[in-house]
Amino acid sequence: MTIQAPPQALAADDAATYAEWFACLAEPTRVRLLHAVATAGGPVTVGELTEALGISQSTCSHHVRKLAEVGFVLLRKEGTTTLVTVNAACCTGLPHAADVVMGVLSPLPCCPDDIPAGVDVRALQAADWPAVQRIYAEGVATGEATFETEVPAVETLDAAWLAGHRWVAEADGQVVGWAAASRVSARSCYAGVAETSVYVGAGSRGRGVGRALLRRQVLAADEGGLWTLQTSIFPENRASLALHHSAGFRTLGVRERIAQQHGVWRDTVMLERRSPAR
Repeated sequence: MTIQAPPQALAADDAATYAEWFACLAEPTRVRLLHAVATAGGPVTVGELTEALGISQSTCSHHVRKLAEVGFVLLRKEGTTTLVTVNAACCTGLPHAADVVMGVLSPLPCCPDDIPAGVDVRALQAADWPAVQRIYAEGVATGEATFETEVPAVETLDAAWLAGHRWVAEADGQVVGWAAASRVSARSCYAGVAETSVYVGAGSRGRGVGRALLRRQVLAADEGGLWTLQTSIFPENRASLALHHSAGFRTLGVRERIAQQHGVWRDTVMLERRSPAR
């Protein structure tokens, strides 16, 4: 296995901080204590933690102090009682540190650059709607592209898709794929967040059409002020997952049994791409 050098090395100060955090949690009792405090729903006393974990009070006090020194928990005295609460910043800081160390948040490629010759991506025009609906229907037929069981009407798609972020791919004079972005919310604070779709015709898959469409979509989003692109993909659609990862999308998580398709509950993988300009 060849290990490639990271595009940007982890700063020494950050590495030292994260090492201190991880070292603190190298003791199983501290992990149990931190979990107990984090899930308590409010301040908890050392005595309550001692009873919950079945350890001595001296052992509990020692490990609580270690957690407090690193900053995982906060201590507050009320008379002779010490109240322990979780440091809310660590609820996001600790997972963030793990993502940084594992490279999940490292700078990723803008998008695929190995675009095949003979594939041209351009803005969708009114005359393209029949081809777009045909390709949409071919995606529906696979059972792995969408929860939709019928192709939405042109009026529905036209109203949902953002102007300036709807594209078609042409090859040999035929429309062979499309990509579009839709607003996720009417609230102004989410004006730069959009949900994306990429569909390739049944006879054109495996030819790089998806790469060409996704490249144009990502570049247009960056240039057009969309700071976050998100998409949901069935776990079984590995080709689409790989394509989106190659364009800088990262997996946020799996939404288990999120919706039904033909009466069957299915999972989706949630991915997002953040604009480097933001």
